[in-house]
Amino acid sequence: MNILNHFRNSFLQIRLPNTSLLLVITLSLMTASSASAEDQPEKNGTKKAEAGANTKAEKQPKTKWISLFNGKNLDGWKVPQFGGEGEVHVEKGNLILEMGVDLTGATLVDTKDFPLTNYEVELEAMRVDGTDFFCGLTFPVKKDPCSFILGGWGGSLCGISSIDGDDASQNSTTTFQTFKKNQWYKIRLQVTDHKIQVWLDGKQIVDQNLKDRKISIRHEVELSRPFGITSFCTTAALKNIRMRKLDPAEVAKTAPQK
Repeated sequence: MNILNHFRNSFLQIRLPNTSLLLVITLSLMTASSASAEDQPEKNGTKKAEAGANTKAEKQPKTKWISLFNGKNLDGWKVPQFGGEGEVHVEKGNLILEMGVDLTGATLVDTKDFPLTNYEVELEAMRVDGTDFFCGLTFPVKKDPCSFILGGWGGSLCGISSIDGDDASQNSTTTFQTFKKNQWYKIRLQVTDHKIQVWLDGKQIVDQNLKDRKISIRHEVELSRPFGITSFCTTAALKNIRMRKLDPAEVAKTAPQK
């Protein structure tokens, strides 16, 4: 019996170190796995942050914005005498077009550096009072003038005036949008050699090809040329009016697909 106990104790003494070693190895693997798992979210977070930064960089325009309105006074602008126009003034940083009998507006004075094509304009507009258009934006399309109407013909119609002699109420750019008083709306207008495009609060509402099209304006806004903004029987507020030239890559994106 003593001999058996001797062998049993010897056997346990031999096995015990191997078991301890196995335990140490197992604990080491578990620790390494845990550390790897803890590092993974950080790596994923870094990758997401880098991807987000790259996307943001891609969205940044390559050309600089030029402010067209200083938010303090009417420097750089003139008030066209349409006849029956309301007062035009600056209030709390906004360009205010008071309600007139018909048109009230402001026209940019110094336009020698304003491009005729391959540019975009951004601004924010608000209908303060009235029920007709609160932003009639007149702008150049190469050698021809054109206008974009926001909220006309009773308050909801939007479109380009004019294409092939048809104004915003009679051509393919006509859409109807819902507008609330005392609410700001962001307008982005882009003009290239190939297209006129307009976005309203980030949603595209105009995508007009220029090939074989005759572009013009209604005679009522002749005094808004080459770049001006009007309202019709409506008090409008405007702010953050700016322009930038497009780079060749941006222009190329608007070219017809071959």
